[in-house]
Amino acid sequence: MPVVIHIPHSSTAIPEQVRNQFCISAKELEAEIVRMTDSHTDDLFAFCGEEVQTLIYPASRLVVDPERFRDDAEEPMAKRGMGAVYTRTAHGQALRLPLSEDAREVLLSRFYDPHHARLSEMVQRALEESGECLILDAHSFPSAALPCDLDQGACRPDICLGTNAFHTPNALVAYAEAIFRAEGFSVAVDSPYAGALVPMAFWGKDERVRALMVEVNRQLYMDESTGERHRGYEEVRVKIQSCLARLCG
Repeated sequence: MPVVIHIPHSSTAIPEQVRNQFCISAKELEAEIVRMTDSHTDDLFAFCGEEVQTLIYPASRLVVDPERFRDDAEEPMAKRGMGAVYTRTAHGQALRLPLSEDAREVLLSRFYDPHHARLSEMVQRALEESGECLILDAHSFPSAALPCDLDQGACRPDICLGTNAFHTPNALVAYAEAIFRAEGFSVAVDSPYAGALVPMAFWGKDERVRALMVEVNRQLYMDESTGERHRGYEEVRVKIQSCLARLCG
């Protein structure tokens, strides 16, 4: 079936006009960017195929996070200052100066809404052409839980597969788990992270849209203190590409 690979957290870009909203120092901001960015996922999950489209969010998640619900009332992480517009760092420190509702809406209208509109268009096009679509939501995660994480467990697999009760068939989960295990990865489902993004136009409504989140443990391919690739990077990339070839085939 047609596949949309969604890569939401690979960018480190913070537009100059947004930087003055942050109340931490430049050094602290740089450290937070490294901590919160799914570094190199735009390369790890870069996959070309006849039925594959890729959408990469162009800004840092610290600007606006497209993976959160737009409305803080619906977003569990909003209670930790990490709704669509972050107000706190991963360690609970104030990240932004206080924002008015109008200022928050400007950010969402500029960054969140256009991205979700593009994602919805890609999915709709796939449905019109083929009658079905799979969204692969591509991420990485730190090898140790951050203070903001809902799951503080110490056991962190190589690969975390996130699911949605409506949009992720059990057969898809079993197939993906088998694929990653065949490449030598340890795999957990919905642990330490759960869920899979689906645009609101289809969320909980259209079972032709299937979704699966794929998260890679960062210690496998990068120095987590700097965000730089380490010597294991290429081996991991080859294995991820092999898994994508089977998932997208």
